Amino acid sequence: MAETRPPSSRPRGGRGSPRGRARNQDRDEGDDLLDKLVHINRVAKVVKGGRRFSFGALVVVGDGRGRVGYGTGKAREVPEAIRKATDQAKRSMVQIPLREGRTLHHNVKGRYGAGKVILRAAPPGTGIIAGGPMRAVFETMGVQDVVAKSIGSANPHNMVKATFQALQSCASPRSVASRRGKKVSEIVSRRGGRPEAAAKE
Repeated sequence: MAETRPPSSRPRGGRGSPRGRARNQDRDEGDDLLDKLVHINRVAKVVKGGRRFSFGALVVVGDGRGRVGYGTGKAREVPEAIRKATDQAKRSMVQIPLREGRTLHHNVKGRYGAGKVILRAAPPGTGIIAGGPMRAVFETMGVQDVVAKSIGSANPHNMVKATFQALQSCASPRSVASRRGKKVSEIVSRRGGRPEAAAKE
């Protein structure tokens, strides 16, 4: 007669175990994030048996409240490349200060490689005046009014990286005032009340 062993009391990595619950929590953390696919690139590698195709994806992820990130991924299939890019974008998210939660605090310029961009703050009702990859960045970040212009390379990777370089150089009047040890009113009121002039100094 076969010997029956009592069921093990050690929890395994199922849904009810702590390990399983941790995995489910990590999976549900990014449900409120917005992601946009910017570009898909197909690459062919010539081998002895023929060509092997792989795909590279560029994805932008944001929470609509100032946090945004971008990522790239490469795989043999398009869905897997998008998944890798999305995961990388979630890990590289940065917080960008917004004025009134809708636009930038001041005008900035960004450059990465041959990509050059100019970002300008805009009054309410302007909307997102930007094309291609830059529009995806602003939509996921939650910017409602902005005027952007690309004057360099049209490569999506360079445009996105130049846009992030410009956004990371943005500074709010509060951060500038705390760094200088002054009041916000002293920073904003200088040079006709333009915060961009104070932030660039």
